[in-house]
Order: sequence, then C-alpha cells, then structure tokens
Amino acid sequence: MFWILAAGLTAITAFAILSPLRKGRAGPAPAASYDLRVYRDQLAEVERDLERGVIGPEDAQRLRAEIGRKVLDADRRLGQAGPAGRAGRALVPALVLALMLAGAVVLYLREGVPGAPDMPLAERVAAADAAYRARPAQAEAEAQAPARPAPDLSQADPEYLAMIDQLRAAVARNPQDQQGLALLATNEMRLGNLTAARDAQQRLVDLRGDQADPVQLMQLATLMVEAAAGVVTPEAEAVLARTLTLDPDQPQARYLRGVMLIQNGRPDLAFPIWRLLLEEGPANAPWVPSIRAAIEELAWLAGEAGYRAPSDQSGPDALDLEAARDMTPADQARMAEDMVARLQDRLASQGGTPDEWARLISALSVLDRDDHARRILAEARNRFGATPEAIAPIEAAAERAGLTP
Repeated sequence: MFWILAAGLTAITAFAILSPLRKGRAGPAPAASYDLRVYRDQLAEVERDLERGVIGPEDAQRLRAEIGRKVLDADRRLGQAGPAGRAGRALVPALVLALMLAGAVVLYLREGVPGAPDMPLAERVAAADAAYRARPAQAEAEAQAPARPAPDLSQADPEYLAMIDQLRAAVARNPQDQQGLALLATNEMRLGNLTAARDAQQRLVDLRGDQADPVQLMQLATLMVEAAAGVVTPEAEAVLARTLTLDPDQPQARYLRGVMLIQNGRPDLAFPIWRLLLEEGPANAPWVPSIRAAIEELAWLAGEAGYRAPSDQSGPDALDLEAARDMTPADQARMAEDMVARLQDRLASQGGTPDEWARLISALSVLDRDDHARRILAEARNRFGATPEAIAPIEAAAERAGLTP
C-alpha cells in the first residue's frame, strides 16, 4: 500500500511540474507568427490602395519591398523559435526532475525501512513503555550531560562570595543544619553550581524525611532535571510523585510530569496535563511560554489535530495599573522594588524563561542596581550560554542596560 501511495504522489507531483512545460510546447504561437499575419494584411492593403488609386505604382512597389523585408525577418525569427528548440529547452527540466526522483528512491532504499509494517497502537504504547523503563538513572544522566562551563564569578560581589564560603564551611561543620542546607542550595543555584545545589537540597530533603514540604521537593526535582540536562530520571520522577501526593495541584510538578511523558513517547498523556496548565494560567507563569510554543504540535501528536491554544492574555492587570497611577512616586518605587524581588525569588527557586531573566536584568538596571544586574547576568549566562537562541534576549537586555562593553 505504501509503495502504491508513494508512486501515485510521485506521478502527481511530476505531472504538476511538467504540465506547464508541456503546455508551453503547444501553447500560444511565438510573436513572429503574429508579425507575419500583420505583414500579410499590410500587403493586401497596399494592393487595395493601388486599385482605388490612393497610391501610385511607384509607391506601391516601394511599400511591397519594405514589407517583404519585414516578412523575411519575421520568418527567420519564427524558424529560430521552432518546436525543436522548445522541446530541447523542456528536456532539461524533465531530466533534472527524473534525477531528483531517482535520487529520492535511492536515498529511501538506503536510509529507510521499505519492508517495515505499520506499527499498531498497542506496539507503539509498548515501545514507549520500553523507552520509559530504559531511562538512565540520575547519576548516569548527569555523567552523560554536556559539560557546563565553570561559573563566571569575575563580576560577583567579593563580600557575597566570602559569605557563601562561610556558609559552606558552616554546613560542613554542622551537616544537620536544615536552614543552612536550604540557604546553601539556593545560593549554589544562584551561582550556577547545579551539582552542589542539588546535593545540598537532597541532604535537606533526606533530613526532613516525611516532613519535607512540596516546595522543598519541587526544588529538588527541578535541580535534578537541570543537572541531568533536562532528562526526567526515575529518581526525579519519584520526587515529583511525592510532590503531587502532597499537593496534586502543584503546577511545576505537573509541567515536569508532562515533560517526562513527552520524553518517553506518550504525547497522548502529556497533552491533557499541559492543556489544563495553559488554561489555568497565570499567563506569566514560567512554564507557560514553553507550553504555548509546543502545545499545538503536541495536540496533533495526541490525535487532537483541531486544537488551537487560547490567546495570550499576559500583561499587567488593569486594576494594578489604575492603582499605580494613584500612587506617590515613593510608593511606585516600592512597588517596583517588590515586583523585582518577587521575580528574582521565583527565578532562584523555580527557574524561568530567558525572557524573564532579561526582564529582571532590565528592571535592576532601571533601579540603578547595575552591580546586582551584572551578577544576575553572569548567572543567566551560566544557565543559558550554551543555547544561542536562549541567551540572545538576555544579551540584548544587557546591552540596552549598558552592562556589556
């Protein structure tokens, strides 16, 4: 059946390409043929004018000679544009098309699987289940992850770095200090030391045992996925399951569960999760841009080809804008500081999109906190520097803020 469909599509395509060339051979005559008709009509007109006495014999003879030269020239041009020439020009595209089709067949026979039968749904589910069970463990995934560049701390505040060193030493002296481990995990993540951050968060969760809350579990799962270069390993999935047991509505855990299902060939299960997250919002949630960019393709893979993502309603709330207009300059400044602080805390604890990191850098620059903005820029470069598309909006924001030379 496949070969019949492929041959039919190939024939239709070839006909569509060659049809204009074929029509060109039997289509309108060249311009020289029209010229010949005009010249013949002109000769007949000369003869009629001579019979009516409008022109004399000498003028008639001169006009016949002039029109005759034009007839000879048109006849010569008509011969040059004959069918043989047109057929020769049509032969070249036909040969090129034949070579392309032959090359496509050879490429498929070499790289494709001509005899492979269609895979029934049950076999596809079985293949997805096999891929799910064959996932690498956390340690293996981290070992296979691309090497990350060392964090660039040249722009970091020396006092801040000294404080982190003191915190590391304090936690080493007292490894049971839960508050110290929480602070260490957060600050190691800010510096781009993912392995150290994940290790500190893992120790914190282990110490708390059944008392670990969804936020702590979610931060551990996020660090595990980032350290594994985006792979949701069995260990990370177990942490996500604990999170969702304690808080079934935890949005970031649901998002990462959708990522895991996509990675293991189950778009049919991932689509309902991501669809609900997108509909629930809020529009400025860090996972929404990723979902919005892929949801329609995911819907098609899940068998929902007619699905269209809801329109993006992101932006400031009208009531907030109205309230801001009535504030004093000092209150507006405090409001801006509060928004920047919330954004920074969320990026540190939950991560976010490159656009959100760019927004934070721009906001810090507007607030004349360039040193802080440079530290955030260094952290963003550590996170996204390996992906040109991701780092581009961050570098653009840094350039606008005057943070780059």
